[in-house]
Amino acid sequence: MPTLTLPGVELALADHGTGCPVVLIHGFPMDHTIWAHQVQSLAPHYRIITPDLRGFGHSSVTPEKVTVEQWADDLAAMLDVLKITEPIVLGGLSMGGYVAFRFFEAYRSRLAGLILCDTKAVADTPQAAAGRLEMAQRIQREGTQFLADTMLPRLLAPATLDSKPEVVDRLRQIILAGDPVGYAATLRGLAERPNFTPLLPQINCPTLLIVGRQDAISTVAEMNAMSRAIKGSQIVEIDNAGHVTPLEAPGEVGRAVEEFLKETTNDE
Repeated sequence: MPTLTLPGVELALADHGTGCPVVLIHGFPMDHTIWAHQVQSLAPHYRIITPDLRGFGHSSVTPEKVTVEQWADDLAAMLDVLKITEPIVLGGLSMGGYVAFRFFEAYRSRLAGLILCDTKAVADTPQAAAGRLEMAQRIQREGTQFLADTMLPRLLAPATLDSKPEVVDRLRQIILAGDPVGYAATLRGLAERPNFTPLLPQINCPTLLIVGRQDAISTVAEMNAMSRAIKGSQIVEIDNAGHVTPLEAPGEVGRAVEEFLKETTNDE
C-alpha cells in the first residue's frame, strides 16, 4: 500500500482510477477498506483516493492525541504531494464527516462537493466526552477486543447482525487490527472536537447526506435536520442499515454516490 511522507506522519492510501478526484474518509475504529466496494464501482469513472487517517490502518501513529484539525491538514498535505490542484469531492463516514466539516472550514477552495455519511455536526456532550476518555484509558490497558465487543452492536443494524455474518466478521477484524495507541489518541481528540452546527448554513458546495435508517448513533432525524440546514443538499436514507452503510449496504451507497458525482462533476 503506497505511503506518503507528510509533516509528522507517514500516510498510507489507496489510489485508483482517473478523472475527478474523490477522497473517501473512514470512521472510527476503521480503516480505508470500509470503502472497498465503492472504490471498485467508482474507480472506472473517477479517481478514488482512500487514505488511512493518522493513527489507523497502515498509517503511522501519533501518541497522546490527534485532532480533526490535524486530520484535515493531513488531507491538504496529501493533495499537495499528489499534485492534485483541482477541487475534490470529499466524503466522510462518521468521524470522517467531522474531518470533512473541518476541511470545508479550512480549505473551502479545494472542495467541489461533500458527502456526509452517517455523521453528526454537534460536539460531544460532557458525558460523551468523559466516556471517550475512559474508553481511551481502557484500550491502552486491555487492547482492542473489548472495543469490538462493545461497538459492533451499536455500529451495525439488527438486520446486519442477524443475517450478514460476513459483514459482522469483516468489521470485527478491522477493529481488532487497529493500534490501541492510535485509537486512544483519536478518542482524546474526538472528545474535544468543536461543534460544527454553526458551519452548516455556510456550506455552499453540492452536498449529499447518507444515513442508515437503523443508525443508532447518527439518527435519521439528526441527519435530516443537518440536511435542512445545508442549503440545496440532498439526503438518501438506506433501508436495513445502521451506522456503517458503506459496508452494510454497499450497492445502495455506491449508487447514491455515483449519481451525486454525475450531477456534481457534470459527468454524464
